[in-house]
Amino acid sequence: MIPFKVDLSDKTIAVTGAGGVICSAFAKALCACGARVALLDINYDAAKAVADEIGENAFAVKCNCLDKNSIIEAKDAVVSRFGKVNFLINGAGGNNPRASTDNETMTPDLEGVKDFFALEESGLKFVFDLNITSAFLVTQVFAQDMVKTGGTIINISSMNAYRPLTKIPAYSAAKAGISNFTQWLAVHFAPCGIRVNAIAPGFFVTNQNRALLFNEDGTPTARTGKILAATPMKKFGEIDDLIGCLLWLADDKASGFVTGTVVAVDGGVSAYSGV
Repeated sequence: MIPFKVDLSDKTIAVTGAGGVICSAFAKALCACGARVALLDINYDAAKAVADEIGENAFAVKCNCLDKNSIIEAKDAVVSRFGKVNFLINGAGGNNPRASTDNETMTPDLEGVKDFFALEESGLKFVFDLNITSAFLVTQVFAQDMVKTGGTIINISSMNAYRPLTKIPAYSAAKAGISNFTQWLAVHFAPCGIRVNAIAPGFFVTNQNRALLFNEDGTPTARTGKILAATPMKKFGEIDDLIGCLLWLADDKASGFVTGTVVAVDGGVSAYSGV
């Protein structure tokens, strides 16, 4: 359910990571406002299921956002189907267990625990690539047409960019990089009429983090208790809570002078000091 409608009938939108919980909801909301949306994901079946649910204004494209040739092929498919893209959402991203510690803080000489020193270099590089390199490459490919006609780019950051979470150093740093990259792109593309902003979600239950937040029997984990204690609004976000922000940033009339902004949608987490 979208909170309001804006006219996006002049928008051809490419969404990466579109098979996931957040970006699939974004695709549905954008199509409901008249946009033509290409759902890009390395998991083609997930993207296609969403596109089939939406209907004729959406179609799925298999895309590896870390392979520039794959991105170029995806762009060609979108242009062939819908015409040139003038709106991009860089939604591909995520964390990896290889870049996560077991404990929140260092406990020297504790055996059997994956601490900071046990983190794999390959895991850190994977997380940075999945979040930052993917946004860099996809923007390189899709923004080439926008520099001539103008356009909109929305990146997906995180409240981790404001305040890093324990256990996930690579993901927190990568999302901070996305926020910084958003500002850099906004300045770089401003003369071309391209607005670049980011949405920074707080704690939402997704396929990637569900096991961290809830036990197999559905009861909340200890981490969930800490999260809600640090969230002034005392609840997890619902995906619908992101849609209003998305549509505001998508509408040139509503946010036409907004660029280089990272909007936190986090129930107050990034503002709370714990005291």
